[in-house]
Amino acid sequence: MSGRKKKRILIVDDSASVRQTLSEIINDHDELEVMATAGDPFQATEHIARETPDAITLDVEMPRMDGITFLRRMMAQRPIPVVVCSSLVGDGTATLSAAIEAGAIDVIAKPTLGVRQNLLDSRILIQNAILGATRARLARHRPLAARSKQSADVILPPPKSGAMLKTTETVIVIGASTGGTEALREVLERLPPFAPPIVIVQHMPESFTAAFAQRLDSLCQISVQEARDGDSVIRGRALIAPGGKHTLLTRSGANYRVQVREGPLVNRHRPSVDVLFRSTARVAGSNAIGVILTGMGDDGARGLKEMRDAGAKTIGQDETSSVVYGMPAEALKFGGVMTQETLTKIAGKIMKLA
Repeated sequence: MSGRKKKRILIVDDSASVRQTLSEIINDHDELEVMATAGDPFQATEHIARETPDAITLDVEMPRMDGITFLRRMMAQRPIPVVVCSSLVGDGTATLSAAIEAGAIDVIAKPTLGVRQNLLDSRILIQNAILGATRARLARHRPLAARSKQSADVILPPPKSGAMLKTTETVIVIGASTGGTEALREVLERLPPFAPPIVIVQHMPESFTAAFAQRLDSLCQISVQEARDGDSVIRGRALIAPGGKHTLLTRSGANYRVQVREGPLVNRHRPSVDVLFRSTARVAGSNAIGVILTGMGDDGARGLKEMRDAGAKTIGQDETSSVVYGMPAEALKFGGVMTQETLTKIAGKIMKLA
């Protein structure tokens, strides 16, 4: 990355081991470097007064001041992109909701046991989240340095023909990543209680998706829940793919269901948007609506193109309203997006198409 200035990151965590491990992960990336580390928000404030970081990784449970309080105060005075790094000990729903509402760009899971090795095993996902935060609201997305990744082929082979028998039921599938937690809230809150069935992949760690679904359920007219294997896909309900597992759309006769299964990372993610979109192209065809929202990387681009080729209607979030215009841009470039819409108009567009 010669000639390009690295993005400087402030690590805020009361654990010296976590600070050291995150420093290794961040400094290992050719576009990132650690500006400083802090053991609590007061030390962090001193560092910020001297230099403004491009992004911050922030623990939740710390001495002297908790991370959520610090996040709220900082966003009110001096907004900086923040990735919350938390084990969500205790009331996970409240913690996750508070982090998102306080302005966190993304959330990464910090295990309670084997912390160092687990963080190292998640190196690419952590780097991706932090780099995405540094690019929040920037006009252009530049992909991560090339690394080996697997496509949806490892979960299910490419479709060879059109969808199964026709059904009149419309199904909506949505994919999102960085910035998607609030983008999904914006879309789902605007949908009426009789909205068509919805299945969602939001890139999020395993321990966070149930809490995320509960938060959305409390805010929306439709029902929102974490998907379980075999759940029916029904009108007035959205199913959120559980973190750590792939979620596919399947069909029994004219009835849609979800299949939740293990499998390798696809496009460095599990769940993967491409896996959901490809399965939808196969079983729903022209009866589906695909939506790609804000996010880092290209997960979903190929799957959305397969949906469009199968006759589905497809929508991409526009650049202006995207926190990170990565996934929608790649899907547009790949030919999967029929129409681009600003975030506040996507729910209305979905209902019009449905």
